[in-house]
Amino acid sequence: MSTSLHVGPDQGKRGAIPAKPVPIGDRKIVAMRLVGGGIALWALLSAIGLFVTHVLSSDGAPSWDLGVDTWFEARRTLGLNDASAFGSRMADTPTAIGVTVITVLLLRWRLGRWYESLVVVAAITGELLVFLAVTATVHRARPSVDLLDVAPPTSSFPSGHTAAAVALYGCLAILLVRLWSGPWSLIFAVLLFLIPVVVGVSRLYRGMHYPTDVVVGAFGGGLWLTIVVTTLVPRRRAEHESVRPSEAAA
Repeated sequence: MSTSLHVGPDQGKRGAIPAKPVPIGDRKIVAMRLVGGGIALWALLSAIGLFVTHVLSSDGAPSWDLGVDTWFEARRTLGLNDASAFGSRMADTPTAIGVTVITVLLLRWRLGRWYESLVVVAAITGELLVFLAVTATVHRARPSVDLLDVAPPTSSFPSGHTAAAVALYGCLAILLVRLWSGPWSLIFAVLLFLIPVVVGVSRLYRGMHYPTDVVVGAFGGGLWLTIVVTTLVPRRRAEHESVRPSEAAA
């Protein structure tokens, strides 16, 4: 499906500019969906976490959960240690901030507007707020294996690295496909979607999380990303709609 295009006088050198996405409603509706969705997501993830820590693991981690960590621990090598360190750093706080800043500036330069940049900010910022709220509600110690990283003060549940990877790189992949069609967009989108998998496996290998932490982290990051995308970029602009110069600069 093609999109309506507007090329401003200072945008011709960068090529055709994809049409600005249309949010689901006005600012009040958008705010209600994002805030309400974040609160509902916090409640859901907290309920899952409390069930895992107080029902399934009332006397310690279930053997099926800890067993994955001990399996990875027994198979560590220097090469895999280095590879997992790189995979883990792809979603640590400095990297997530750096990727977000670079992406925000690149989208603003390429599109000549801030809208898509703000979508990325909403995806990563909302994920962080939900993560912090859940870790303040659910308290789970790190797995009882040799940790390869310094454990942060937050709860092991859920995996913040995995959640951030899904929200950030997933958002970039979706924007890439929505804004620019073609095989290269799909290839890069697939690569972006694979990053959370690498991050999650790396966190397990390094003993920083239980499998349930990683799975719920990915689940939570995916749900928040769904809320953001369905609210802020729910569809393409219809082909007959044009993009006004004032919209392009918004």
